[in-house]
Amino acid sequence: MNDAVAHPPRKAGLVFIWITVALDILAIGVIIPVLPHLIKEFVGGSTETAAWWVGVFGSVFALTQFLASPLQGALSDRFGRRPVVLLSNLGLGLDFILMAVVGTLPLLFIGRVLAGLTSASLSTANAYIADITPQAQRAGAFGMLGAAFGIGFVLGPALGGVLGEIDIRLPFWVAAGLSLSNFLYGYFVLPESLPVEKRSTRYDWKRANPLGALLLLREHRGVLALAFVVFLGQMAHYVLPSVYVLYTDYRYGWSELDVGLTLGLVGVCNALVQALLVKRLVPKLGERRAVAIGLACGIVGFAWMGLAPTGAWFLGAIPFMALWGLAGPSLQSLITQRVEPEQQGRLQGSLSSLVATAGIFGPFLFTGIFRLFIGDHPPAYLPGASFLFSACLLGLAWVMAERATRSVRRPA
Repeated sequence: MNDAVAHPPRKAGLVFIWITVALDILAIGVIIPVLPHLIKEFVGGSTETAAWWVGVFGSVFALTQFLASPLQGALSDRFGRRPVVLLSNLGLGLDFILMAVVGTLPLLFIGRVLAGLTSASLSTANAYIADITPQAQRAGAFGMLGAAFGIGFVLGPALGGVLGEIDIRLPFWVAAGLSLSNFLYGYFVLPESLPVEKRSTRYDWKRANPLGALLLLREHRGVLALAFVVFLGQMAHYVLPSVYVLYTDYRYGWSELDVGLTLGLVGVCNALVQALLVKRLVPKLGERRAVAIGLACGIVGFAWMGLAPTGAWFLGAIPFMALWGLAGPSLQSLITQRVEPEQQGRLQGSLSSLVATAGIFGPFLFTGIFRLFIGDHPPAYLPGASFLFSACLLGLAWVMAERATRSVRRPA
C-alpha cells in the first residue's frame, strides 16, 4: 500500500474523508436496530437480561476504542493519515463478516471487540480535516463532517430496520460490503494530508498509550477544560446507543423498522443542522455562543424524550436534539486551534480516548438506570430516567463550557 502522496492534498481528499465518515457511520448505523434484538434472541428473550448484555457490549466496545484511538492517532502523526484510515476500513469490513456468521453470544462479543479496535478511524479523519483546513474555517469543516455523520444515520438505521425485517443477519453483510467498498475507494482516491516534513520524527510509545495520550490535553492552555465538556457531552450521548432501542420497544412497542425509520429522522435533522446551520450560524454567533445554544437544546431534547408519554410526543424532541449539533463542531474548532499541526493526530486520539472513557461507563450506567426504574421494585416507575440523567449531564457540561470559554480567546 502506498504510504503517502507527496503533493498537497487535492480536493478529492476532503471529499473522500466526507464520504468515508458517511460510509463508516452508515455501516455502523445499519446494525443499530438489530444488534440489541440479536442479543435478546441469544439470551432467551428477556428485556432486562438483554439490557445488561447491551451494556456489557457497549462498555467493552468503548474500552477497545479507548485503547486503539491514541495508538491510531500517534501512528497517523508518524506515518500519515492515509494508511491508518485505509487499514481501519479494511479491518472493520472483515469484522462485520465475522459478526454476520457467528451463532453464539461469546462469538458475537468477540466480533464487537474487534469492531471497537478497527472503528477508531474517526479521530484520524478529524486530524485530516485539521491538516487541510484554515483555523477560521474549521468549525464549518467539522460541521460538514458532522453532516456526513448525520447522513450515515439517515440511511443506516433506516436501511438496517428494513433489512432486519427480512433477516436479522442481513444488515451485517451490508455493513461489511460498505466498509470494504470504502477501503477500495480510498485506496485509489485518498491523498495524504500530512506532509513528511510535518510528521512526528518518532513514534512515542509513552504518549501513544491511552493515559499518556490524555496528558497532551494538559499541555495546552484551555484544552483540558474544553475536553471535559466534550467528555460530558459524549457521556450523555451514550444513552442513545445503550437504551434507545430497548426503551422505545418497552415503552412504545416499536419494531426494528420503527426504530430504523425514527433514527433516520434523527439523522436527517442532524445533517440539516450540520450542513446548513453550522457554517452560517457559528461565524455570526461565535463558537462560545454556539456551544452554549447547542448544549441548551440538547438538555431540552433529552428531558423531552424521557418524559414523552407516547411515541408521537417522543418524535417532537428530535429537532431539539439536532440543534445540539451546533456545539460539537464549535468545540472541535476551539480545541484544534490550540495544538500544533504535528500533534493533531495525537490530539484527536486523546479526545477519542476521552470519548471512549465515557463509553466504558456510559452503557452500564444507562442500562443500569433503565433496568432499575422498570424492575420489580423500582424507586419510582420512570422508564425515561436514563434520558433525564443525560439532560442533567448536559446541564453540567453547559456550566463547564460557560466557565471554560470565558478564558479562551481566538488566536490572532
